Amino acid sequence: MSLTSAFGQEQDIRIANEYLLKGEKEKALAMYQVLSKSPENVPVIHANYFNLLLDLGKYKEAEDYVERVIRKVEDRTSYRVDLGLVYLRSGDLARADKYFKSLVKNTLPDVYRTKSIADYLASQNLPEYAVYTLQELRKAMGNPGAFTLEMANLYRQQGKRDEMVEEYLNYITQSPANLNYVKNLLQLFLNKPDELESLERMLYDKVQKYPDSEVYADLLVWVNLQQKNFYGAYLQARAFDKRFKKDSPKTLEIAQIALNNKDYENADRAYSYVIKEYANTDSYLPARLGLIRAREAKVKRKFPVNTDSVRYLTREYQSFIARYPDNGNSYEATLNEALLHAYYLDEKDSAVAKLTALTNQVRVPAYLKAKAKLELGDIYLLKEEPWEATLLYSQVEKNQRDAPLGYEAKLRNAKLSYYKGDFRLAEEHLDILKQATTREIANDAMELSMRIKENLAADTTGIALREYASIELLLVQNKMDMALDRLHQFQSGKRVRMSKTEALQKNLWPRKPRNEMTPAELKELEAWTNEKDESKKSRDSVWVVEPSIVIYSIQDDVYWLEANLRIKRGEFNLALNLLDKIVKEFGQDVLADDAYFTEGDIYEKDLHNKDKAMEVYRDFLDKFPGSVYAAEARKRYRTLRGDFQEKVIN
Repeated sequence: MSLTSAFGQEQDIRIANEYLLKGEKEKALAMYQVLSKSPENVPVIHANYFNLLLDLGKYKEAEDYVERVIRKVEDRTSYRVDLGLVYLRSGDLARADKYFKSLVKNTLPDVYRTKSIADYLASQNLPEYAVYTLQELRKAMGNPGAFTLEMANLYRQQGKRDEMVEEYLNYITQSPANLNYVKNLLQLFLNKPDELESLERMLYDKVQKYPDSEVYADLLVWVNLQQKNFYGAYLQARAFDKRFKKDSPKTLEIAQIALNNKDYENADRAYSYVIKEYANTDSYLPARLGLIRAREAKVKRKFPVNTDSVRYLTREYQSFIARYPDNGNSYEATLNEALLHAYYLDEKDSAVAKLTALTNQVRVPAYLKAKAKLELGDIYLLKEEPWEATLLYSQVEKNQRDAPLGYEAKLRNAKLSYYKGDFRLAEEHLDILKQATTREIANDAMELSMRIKENLAADTTGIALREYASIELLLVQNKMDMALDRLHQFQSGKRVRMSKTEALQKNLWPRKPRNEMTPAELKELEAWTNEKDESKKSRDSVWVVEPSIVIYSIQDDVYWLEANLRIKRGEFNLALNLLDKIVKEFGQDVLADDAYFTEGDIYEKDLHNKDKAMEVYRDFLDKFPGSVYAAEARKRYRTLRGDFQEKVIN
């Protein structure tokens, strides 16, 4: 072909393609028909020309064209597959099926060509024939474990979940180093409860059949964790440790995960096992400290909290610290012990002394010193010394600027501003924290910010929110009786806190004429009147009685706050009534799923009413299927139903 002729052909191909893009199919077809007569054009025009023939229903022309190409073009594999596609698209399914199978048979045992046929069939959205091709190739190779990832992907396209999983399991037996890769894939593709249950059953069969396979045993632990079945995970981890005898026990890992997920019973079980079986290893100390923490969490969860149990925990911490004074875990034990003194024994000065000493020790890691300062700030809040608290929070915020503890310090400063009724400053902190790298902190910031915005939108004066925040602070300070009294006053509209400016405008302050005021009251009024700084003046607030206060915008929060207060006092039936009000009156609001899940938690763990707890959890899954508590509710329902009996392969 001359240079001029080649250039003309290229130009014609470009014009034909443009016709096709514009939807002028007949014009494009006419040009492709002419161009296809030159074999050198076929690789360039084939895809467009062939698909155009099929789209226009010109199956006989497509068949003749492809047969001609097969005779004249050297690399014929994909064109041979296209001939089968013509039969398939024309509706001659039997002929297509016979042709494809014959094509695969004639290509074997050429691995490269047969694999290219499978890949091409997959690209044409024919996974069934692609699977057939790879299966035949496996037989010819005598290797049933070949092409596992390709097969898994094809089964996924077909929606054949169990076959897909089987291929992934075959893959990791050949490549155990890629176990985490397979876990990530399974986590991505198996996100429904029944899919995980099916995988669990499959893995039990595998472990029974191949008891020496470490990857199957490891996956069986993993799938229990995915279902938040920490008891099952503990049993399988214990069996794993007994069978494979690793230096670092998997049971310790499960204990820590269970503790982080607030499954204190199974954390206790797992830590106790590690303490018993790994007494002379590096795992012993973290297990012993973890066991104390798990038991501490259980004590705190049982309302009202038993002070004798708290005393026992402090002695356990002291014993640990005395036995291992130079171990890094002892510093954490000191911090935990101090918090028990502060929050549950009302020994705040003792807690301050312990935490202050911890922050002054040279060998204590910087992050733990920062954590101790944060807790020390909270204790000063308990002691009604907010300026000391904010000073400590700000120190941590500065020294741990881009670390999670720095964000935590900023969150606590935001909450302190919120408690004091300075919502503008709180919002400034919270807007930054919404971008925090730690999801939990970002979520907390978002939740508090939404509460401020929603309630200020409904009540621009902020009266209701300011009173609510001050009651929250009383709860933080463990002043439960006072908080309860204020809540009742708040709901009846008897007593609120508002700015002196607003109270003066509403004739709610001063409370009495000047001639009836005490010298101290007169001095307070004159100091405020003479204040030149208007912003400071507007921030000054006072308690007033305002019977007409409207709190509907924050009523669900009020119910939630009182419900949690009642739980801490062990008044579970009163708490249930309040939670039920949230579900019934505010069923579409953000607290509804929290409230209903908490009802189930009370029936299960506090009232020990298994049947009622199951009823609530089952109903919860219908009402709130998208809730963050859905997985936990499903797990608890199944646990109460007895699904997780002790089935373990030793």
